[in-house]
Amino acid sequence: MTAAFDICIVGQAGRLSYEAVLFAASLRHAAPGFSGDLIVGEPTLGPLWPFDPRIEPEARECLERLGARILPFESRHFGNRYPHGNKIEMLTALPAGRPFLFFDTDTLITGPIERVPFDFDRPSASMARENTWPEVPLYGPTLAQIWQSVYDRANVDMTPSLDLKEPEGYWQRHLYFNAGWFYYRCAQTFAEKMLDLMVSLRSDPPPELACQTLTPWLDQVALPVVITALGGGRPGPELSGLDGELSNHWRALPLLYAKAPNETIELLETVAAPNKIKKVLKEYEPFKRMIYQGKGHKTRALFDQSDLPGKERAIRNKIKREKLWMR
Repeated sequence: MTAAFDICIVGQAGRLSYEAVLFAASLRHAAPGFSGDLIVGEPTLGPLWPFDPRIEPEARECLERLGARILPFESRHFGNRYPHGNKIEMLTALPAGRPFLFFDTDTLITGPIERVPFDFDRPSASMARENTWPEVPLYGPTLAQIWQSVYDRANVDMTPSLDLKEPEGYWQRHLYFNAGWFYYRCAQTFAEKMLDLMVSLRSDPPPELACQTLTPWLDQVALPVVITALGGGRPGPELSGLDGELSNHWRALPLLYAKAPNETIELLETVAAPNKIKKVLKEYEPFKRMIYQGKGHKTRALFDQSDLPGKERAIRNKIKREKLWMR
């Protein structure tokens, strides 16, 4: 049996408020047996926010009705300057010693997530990623030298992270995650290590990173190093339901309608249909147009879901040419 665990996401003013409602509705629909807390981290007003980042009142009421616990946290390092960092800062408000599973808010739960046999002593994260970082300069440093400098900064041995079946110089030889989901046995320990490395790389990047862009990739650069340091690594087959039949990291609704199986689209529209949820989600224009005004199905009709383009960029470009892209 998997140990009891909590699921956490970030919610804040604007898009993430509405995505959080959709996430919570999908969790309650698809995983009624989940007995942990759904925690929605909410940044508090502070100097790193030029606006009030708190969740809209209507969305807050809906989240609480869906059983979510809204947990305020202080933005000490990132805030509006690097919103991706808020997912790590919110972990500092979670209880120590309690296993957690983090999801990006733009995710649907599509099956009984509580049945996944997590080993919370061995952290891991999503492998639904592309070769987005680093960009290796023509005249060096090499891919290995770039990654080695990040591991050295954290004083972590890079060797256990390598997939030696892959050749030197190939990006998948190195551990690289999408930060759309990750887990560990203690949020405090995880957050401390992530924040230390992220802040260090941002404020004083090693020379090997001189030609690299860390925005928006900073969290994904630090994530494999921290997971390696905590004794984790690539997810095993027991986690295949994540980014599979149990969860869908959709990122933008046009992509979801273009790529997802029929069952996922049906679930989306089922959980978005109740009047109390519909009333909230319609306040966000992309949800209103995609889900409730039929633009999603118009987007879906552009593609053969059994024969999608190999590159996501081609999917995005086609949607944009038809003037159906929105987020």
